[in-house]
Amino acid sequence: MTKLLDGKVALITGASKGIGRAIAQHFAQLGAQVAFTYLSSVEKGQQLEQELAAHGSKVKGYRSDASDYAQAEKLVEDVVAEFGKLDILVNNAGITKDGLLMRMSEEQWDQVLTVNLKSVFNLTKAATKPMMRAKQGSIINMTSVVGIKGNAGQANYAASKSGIIGFTKSVALELGSRNIRCNAIAPGFIETEMTGELDQKVVDEWRKAIPLKRGGTPDDIAKATAFLASDDSSYITGQVLQVDGGMLT
Repeated sequence: MTKLLDGKVALITGASKGIGRAIAQHFAQLGAQVAFTYLSSVEKGQQLEQELAAHGSKVKGYRSDASDYAQAEKLVEDVVAEFGKLDILVNNAGITKDGLLMRMSEEQWDQVLTVNLKSVFNLTKAATKPMMRAKQGSIINMTSVVGIKGNAGQANYAASKSGIIGFTKSVALELGSRNIRCNAIAPGFIETEMTGELDQKVVDEWRKAIPLKRGGTPDDIAKATAFLASDDSSYITGQVLQVDGGMLT
Protein backbone atom coordinates (compact mmCIF):
# COMPACT_ATOMS: atom_id res chain seq x y z
CA MET A 1 0.00 0.00 0.00
CA THR A 2 1.39 3.40 -1.01
CA LYS A 3 1.97 5.81 1.85
CA LEU A 4 1.20 9.53 1.67
CA LEU A 5 4.84 10.67 1.44
CA ASP A 6 6.41 7.69 -0.34
CA GLY A 7 9.37 8.75 -2.43
CA LYS A 8 9.52 12.28 -0.97
CA VAL A 9 12.66 13.77 0.58
CA ALA A 10 11.96 16.15 3.46
CA LEU A 11 14.20 18.53 5.40
CA ILE A 12 12.92 19.58 8.83
CA THR A 13 14.73 22.18 10.94
CA GLY A 14 14.78 22.12 14.74
CA ALA A 15 13.59 18.53 15.01
CA SER A 16 15.31 17.31 18.18
CA LYS A 17 12.21 17.86 20.33
CA GLY A 18 8.60 19.03 20.47
CA ILE A 19 6.76 19.82 17.25
CA GLY A 20 9.77 19.29 15.00
CA ARG A 21 10.40 15.83 16.42
CA ALA A 22 6.74 14.84 15.94
CA ILE A 23 6.85 16.04 12.31
CA ALA A 24 10.00 14.03 11.60
CA GLN A 25 8.50 10.90 13.18
CA HIS A 26 5.19 11.28 11.31
CA PHE A 27 6.91 11.91 7.97
CA ALA A 28 9.03 8.76 8.40
CA GLN A 29 5.89 6.75 9.21
CA LEU A 30 4.33 8.07 5.99
CA GLY A 31 7.26 6.84 3.90
CA ALA A 32 9.34 10.00 3.51
CA GLN A 33 13.12 10.03 3.56
CA VAL A 34 13.96 12.48 6.33
CA ALA A 35 16.81 14.91 6.84
CA PHE A 36 16.57 17.01 9.98
CA THR A 37 18.59 19.50 11.97
CA TYR A 38 19.44 20.02 15.60
CA LEU A 39 21.82 22.44 17.27
CA SER A 40 22.36 22.21 21.03
CA SER A 41 20.46 18.94 21.66
CA VAL A 42 23.08 16.64 20.16
CA GLU A 43 22.08 13.54 22.13
CA LYS A 44 18.38 13.96 21.31
CA GLY A 45 19.24 14.47 17.66
CA GLN A 46 21.22 11.23 17.57
CA GLN A 47 18.40 9.36 19.35
CA LEU A 48 15.88 10.64 16.80
CA GLU A 49 18.07 9.47 13.93
CA GLN A 50 18.03 5.95 15.37
CA GLU A 51 14.27 6.05 15.98
CA LEU A 52 13.44 7.16 12.45
CA ALA A 53 15.72 4.58 10.88
CA ALA A 54 13.51 1.90 12.47
CA HIS A 55 10.73 2.84 10.00
CA GLY A 56 12.90 1.65 7.13
CA SER A 57 13.26 5.07 5.52
CA LYS A 58 16.57 6.75 4.82
CA VAL A 59 17.28 9.32 7.53
CA LYS A 60 20.11 11.63 8.50
CA GLY A 61 20.49 14.26 11.20
CA TYR A 62 22.63 17.36 10.71
CA ARG A 63 24.01 19.68 13.35
CA SER A 64 23.35 23.05 11.74
CA ASP A 65 22.41 26.59 12.79
CA ALA A 66 19.43 27.67 10.67
CA SER A 67 20.04 31.33 11.54
CA ASP A 68 23.43 31.28 9.77
CA TYR A 69 23.05 31.66 5.99
CA ALA A 70 26.32 29.93 5.08
CA GLN A 71 25.38 26.92 7.23
CA ALA A 72 21.87 26.84 5.74
CA GLU A 73 23.23 26.86 2.19
CA LYS A 74 25.73 24.09 2.95
CA LEU A 75 23.01 22.08 4.69
CA VAL A 76 20.77 22.09 1.62
CA GLU A 77 23.73 21.20 -0.61
CA ASP A 78 24.63 18.30 1.70
CA VAL A 79 21.04 17.03 1.82
CA VAL A 80 20.70 17.07 -1.98
CA ALA A 81 24.08 15.33 -2.33
CA GLU A 82 23.04 12.65 0.18
CA PHE A 83 19.42 12.11 -0.84
CA GLY A 84 19.50 13.14 -4.50
CA LYS A 85 16.78 15.79 -4.28
CA LEU A 86 14.66 17.91 -1.94
CA ASP A 87 10.87 17.81 -2.18
CA ILE A 88 9.76 19.25 1.16
CA LEU A 89 11.17 21.91 3.48
CA VAL A 90 9.71 22.44 6.95
CA ASN A 91 11.02 25.60 8.62
CA ASN A 92 10.36 24.77 12.25
CA ALA A 93 13.41 26.06 14.16
CA GLY A 94 12.47 28.73 16.69
CA ILE A 95 13.02 30.19 20.16
CA THR A 96 11.31 32.49 22.65
CA LYS A 97 12.85 35.24 24.78
CA ASP A 98 9.74 36.65 26.43
CA GLY A 99 9.49 39.90 28.33
CA LEU A 100 7.50 43.11 28.45
CA LEU A 101 8.61 45.63 25.83
CA MET A 102 9.77 48.11 28.49
CA ARG A 103 12.20 45.50 29.83
CA MET A 104 13.08 43.71 26.59
CA SER A 105 16.74 44.05 25.66
CA GLU A 106 17.98 44.67 22.15
CA GLU A 107 19.68 41.28 22.36
CA GLN A 108 16.38 39.53 23.16
CA TRP A 109 14.77 41.21 20.17
CA ASP A 110 17.63 40.42 17.79
CA GLN A 111 18.00 36.78 18.88
CA VAL A 112 14.34 35.95 18.33
CA LEU A 113 14.10 37.73 14.97
CA THR A 114 17.31 36.09 13.78
CA VAL A 115 16.47 32.54 14.82
CA ASN A 116 12.76 32.63 14.01
CA LEU A 117 12.57 34.81 10.90
CA LYS A 118 15.99 35.01 9.28
CA SER A 119 16.31 31.23 9.45
CA VAL A 120 13.17 30.92 7.30
CA PHE A 121 14.72 33.25 4.72
CA ASN A 122 18.01 31.35 4.84
CA LEU A 123 16.61 27.87 4.32
CA THR A 124 13.92 28.88 1.84
CA LYS A 125 16.39 30.76 -0.35
CA ALA A 126 18.79 27.82 -0.31
CA ALA A 127 16.05 25.25 -0.97
CA THR A 128 14.55 27.08 -3.93
CA LYS A 129 17.61 26.20 -6.06
CA PRO A 130 17.07 22.40 -6.15
CA MET A 131 13.30 22.83 -6.12
CA MET A 132 13.38 25.15 -9.14
CA ARG A 133 15.56 22.65 -11.01
CA ALA A 134 13.01 19.93 -10.22
CA LYS A 135 10.08 22.29 -10.99
CA GLN A 136 8.26 21.19 -7.87
CA GLY A 137 8.39 21.48 -4.09
CA SER A 138 6.45 22.22 -0.92
CA ILE A 139 7.67 24.67 1.74
CA ILE A 140 5.91 24.80 5.11
CA ASN A 141 6.77 27.55 7.58
CA MET A 142 5.86 27.30 11.26
CA THR A 143 4.24 30.52 12.44
CA SER A 144 1.88 30.89 15.44
CA VAL A 145 -1.50 32.27 16.42
CA VAL A 146 0.59 34.87 18.27
CA GLY A 147 1.76 36.07 14.86
CA ILE A 148 -1.89 36.71 13.96
CA LYS A 149 -3.28 38.23 17.15
CA GLY A 150 -0.18 39.30 19.12
CA ASN A 151 0.48 38.58 22.79
CA ALA A 152 1.56 40.74 25.71
CA GLY A 153 5.15 40.00 26.69
CA GLN A 154 5.97 38.51 23.30
CA ALA A 155 6.50 41.51 21.01
CA ASN A 156 9.66 39.95 19.55
CA TYR A 157 8.09 36.51 19.05
CA ALA A 158 4.89 37.97 17.58
CA ALA A 159 6.87 40.15 15.18
CA SER A 160 8.94 37.18 14.01
CA LYS A 161 5.91 34.96 13.51
CA SER A 162 3.91 37.69 11.79
CA GLY A 163 6.89 38.27 9.52
CA ILE A 164 6.82 34.59 8.56
CA ILE A 165 3.23 34.99 7.36
CA GLY A 166 4.14 37.89 5.07
CA PHE A 167 7.21 36.02 3.84
CA THR A 168 5.15 32.89 3.13
CA LYS A 169 2.61 34.75 1.02
CA SER A 170 5.32 36.57 -0.93
CA VAL A 171 7.23 33.35 -1.66
CA ALA A 172 4.01 31.66 -2.79
CA LEU A 173 3.49 34.44 -5.34
CA GLU A 174 7.10 34.33 -6.54
CA LEU A 175 7.46 30.57 -6.90
CA GLY A 176 3.97 29.44 -7.90
CA SER A 177 4.82 29.48 -11.60
CA ARG A 178 7.61 26.98 -10.88
CA ASN A 179 5.14 24.60 -9.17
CA ILE A 180 6.67 25.32 -5.76
CA ARG A 181 4.09 25.83 -3.03
CA CYS A 182 4.63 27.75 0.21
CA ASN A 183 2.24 27.63 3.15
CA ALA A 184 2.35 28.31 6.88
CA ILE A 185 0.92 26.57 9.92
CA ALA A 186 -0.17 28.61 12.94
CA PRO A 187 -0.28 26.37 16.03
CA GLY A 188 -2.33 27.45 19.00
CA PHE A 189 -1.70 26.20 22.53
CA ILE A 190 0.34 23.05 21.93
CA GLU A 191 1.32 20.97 24.95
CA THR A 192 5.05 20.27 24.74
CA GLU A 193 7.99 20.05 27.17
CA MET A 194 8.00 23.85 27.25
CA THR A 195 4.35 24.18 28.32
CA GLY A 196 4.90 21.40 30.86
CA GLU A 197 6.89 23.90 32.89
CA LEU A 198 3.92 26.26 33.19
CA ASP A 199 1.75 26.53 36.31
CA GLN A 200 -1.13 24.04 36.10
CA LYS A 201 -3.70 26.79 36.78
CA VAL A 202 -2.41 28.72 33.79
CA VAL A 203 -2.70 25.62 31.59
CA ASP A 204 -6.25 24.96 32.82
CA GLU A 205 -7.28 28.53 31.99
CA TRP A 206 -5.85 28.17 28.49
CA ARG A 207 -7.82 24.96 27.97
CA LYS A 208 -11.08 26.52 29.14
CA ALA A 209 -10.71 29.33 26.59
CA ILE A 210 -10.31 26.91 23.67
CA PRO A 211 -13.57 25.76 21.99
CA LEU A 212 -12.33 22.15 21.79
CA LYS A 213 -11.46 22.36 25.51
CA ARG A 214 -8.00 20.87 25.21
CA GLY A 215 -4.50 21.84 24.24
CA GLY A 216 -3.14 20.58 20.97
CA THR A 217 -0.46 17.93 20.67
CA PRO A 218 2.67 17.92 18.52
CA ASP A 219 1.00 15.13 16.52
CA ASP A 220 -1.87 17.50 15.64
CA ILE A 221 0.68 19.80 14.03
CA ALA A 222 2.55 16.94 12.38
CA LYS A 223 -0.60 15.67 10.65
CA ALA A 224 -1.44 19.13 9.30
CA THR A 225 2.14 19.54 8.11
CA ALA A 226 2.03 16.20 6.29
CA PHE A 227 -1.12 17.29 4.46
CA LEU A 228 0.53 20.50 3.23
CA ALA A 229 3.69 18.57 2.32
CA SER A 230 1.83 15.97 0.30
CA ASP A 231 0.28 15.99 -3.16
CA ASP A 232 -3.14 16.00 -1.46
CA SER A 233 -2.70 19.77 -1.10
CA SER A 234 -1.35 20.34 -4.62
CA TYR A 235 -3.68 23.32 -5.26
CA ILE A 236 -3.03 25.06 -1.94
CA THR A 237 -0.39 27.78 -1.63
CA GLY A 238 0.05 31.08 0.18
CA GLN A 239 -2.23 29.99 3.02
CA VAL A 240 -1.99 30.05 6.81
CA LEU A 241 -3.56 26.97 8.38
CA GLN A 242 -4.56 27.59 12.00
CA VAL A 243 -4.27 24.44 14.09
CA ASP A 244 -5.59 25.92 17.31
CA GLY A 245 -8.74 24.08 18.42
CA GLY A 246 -10.82 27.12 17.42
CA MET A 247 -8.89 29.55 19.63
CA LEU A 248 -9.02 32.38 17.06
CA THR A 249 -12.37 31.53 15.50
